[in-house]
Amino acid sequence: MLNFSPASERNKDPIAERLLPLLQEYGITRVLEVGSGSGQHALYFTELFPSLQWQCSELLENVWALQENLKHTPLQPPLELDVMGLWPLCASVQMLYSANTLHIMSWPAVEALFANAGKVVEQGGLLCVYGPFRYQGAFTTDSNAAFDQMLRRRDPASGIRDFESVERQAVAAGFGLLADYAMPANNQLLVWQKKA
Repeated sequence: MLNFSPASERNKDPIAERLLPLLQEYGITRVLEVGSGSGQHALYFTELFPSLQWQCSELLENVWALQENLKHTPLQPPLELDVMGLWPLCASVQMLYSANTLHIMSWPAVEALFANAGKVVEQGGLLCVYGPFRYQGAFTTDSNAAFDQMLRRRDPASGIRDFESVERQAVAAGFGLLADYAMPANNQLLVWQKKA
């Protein structure tokens, strides 16, 4: 598998334990994943829940590897998607999902992701984001603080995001917080629902 992610392999089960009951409870069948990477989550979650229509997406420079990984699977070919550009979607989705992306994006890209989620997620649908976050400006662990320093050395525009700042973006896009799950390895799974 191209661009195989050990982190995605480790976190797929804990995420599935929280995500799949939500999919069932809210009748979610159409999902857009932003920043699919290798496609490991898409492949695993659709294996567990075969009725899912899971649409992967990636930046132009990463689409080819993702396309290669998915070509012998039932999943649709991935979309090229830059959150700062035009979103090439013909229809709305019931859930937008993104894992380990907010801390590697610039803040304007985070704002664009939430603003566009407000446009493409149906009323009553879900927005699910997985990754590390700060709360009230504080890191949840020393290891997350060190991770943030590493991210910012590599790219000053990146870094672990404040939950409160992200929550404001979600609210502005029409979502209300449904759940904030503490996950292994100092991560969170944040789930918002699009208000009617």
